[in-house]
Amino acid sequence: MIVAGRVQINGKTVKELGVKVQEGIDQIAVDGKVIDSKEEKVYYLLNKPKGYVTTKKDPQGRPTVMNLLSEVKKRIFPVGRLDQDTTGLLLLTNDGDLAYRLTHPSFGVEKTYEVTLKGQVNAVTLSLLAKGVELEDGVTAPAKVRMIKKDKDSTTLELTIHEGRNRQVRRMGEAVGHKVISLQRLSFGPLKLQGLPEGSYRKLRPSQVAQLIKEVSSPATKKNNKGGKDHKKADSRKRTYSGLHRKRKG
Repeated sequence: MIVAGRVQINGKTVKELGVKVQEGIDQIAVDGKVIDSKEEKVYYLLNKPKGYVTTKKDPQGRPTVMNLLSEVKKRIFPVGRLDQDTTGLLLLTNDGDLAYRLTHPSFGVEKTYEVTLKGQVNAVTLSLLAKGVELEDGVTAPAKVRMIKKDKDSTTLELTIHEGRNRQVRRMGEAVGHKVISLQRLSFGPLKLQGLPEGSYRKLRPSQVAQLIKEVSSPATKKNNKGGKDHKKADSRKRTYSGLHRKRKG
């Protein structure tokens, strides 16, 4: 939207990504409509089924996760992505500040998956996954890996990572020679599915929202291998992310 010239700050169109704004002082508009900074923040947890894409609209006409929350009247967006074939926990909100912190790797928010890999995974491969594997965009950060079960033709693991690279778990499996058969996100930070049926959603309790905020309130203790420099970059950009995801007036 910024590159397309649809965003205005204090009445002037901006086309440069990363422009900083001050909440409560600068006025942000999209397509000439001022964003309401006083919008009530809402948070929903969805158990995403297979076959849905994590986007608001899909040019190919595929069903999106927004179809599952059609009764929610607030303008919300997904926090991060799960690919079409991945199931499990997905958070949706209109809180851009929190969403940015939850997804930026410098805050180290853990995401746990149950992943079934083709073939039998040995101890050496488990160690590789835990220490980090080489991908085309660099070596992955250390992960937590636990064996759940091993069958003749497949192995099921519990894998916890704190990065958010595109299709990361699937690419990690491919990197160690095991194709992912199925993938489900079990938890995201302090949030867990806790028996929520597939395709269903529920509004987060205030205590759960407080837990999420606490999860990213101490970035110095959440730094990963990228260190504090990335966190400073995250802090300087998060307001822009926040502003462009708020509900438009009218």
